[in-house]
Amino acid sequence: MAKSQETFNKKEKEKKRLKKRQEKLARREERKSQPKDSFEDMIAYVDEHGNITDTPPDPTIKKQKINADLIEISIPKKGTNPLSSMRTGKIDFFNEQKGFGFIKETNSVEKYFVHVHGLIDEVHEGDLVSFELERGVKGMNAVQVRKVEPEEKSEPTEEN
Repeated sequence: MAKSQETFNKKEKEKKRLKKRQEKLARREERKSQPKDSFEDMIAYVDEHGNITDTPPDPTIKKQKINADLIEISIPKKGTNPLSSMRTGKIDFFNEQKGFGFIKETNSVEKYFVHVHGLIDEVHEGDLVSFELERGVKGMNAVQVRKVEPEEKSEPTEEN
């Protein structure tokens, strides 16, 4: 007689498969026996602030009427650019060989980078200048730099 082809390992695998199938059927039956959630339990509401809640909105609260014609859907109109106003300062450092320097603003302690391409007049260290600001890659840059003549304070002379 021939020996059975079924080994101990095959029997164990089949037992595990049957056990898993029975556990799956038991879980399915358990889910079917539990009461289902009602539709009202699954509904979510959005309140006036945009938050999700499970309570329905209060109908006694007065709603605001919004005129849809007043809502603008477009690019905002360009206003005045505070950076484009003329500023004054003093050349703190300027390297003529490399073509760059820094301007120290008179109204604040801010220093702004200036390049030779942003100059209108030739400048040297210590010169008073007027300039505009422009946003550069690494920060604010001074452009359209003009030399300003220092205001000379003349003392009143007494003529006798």
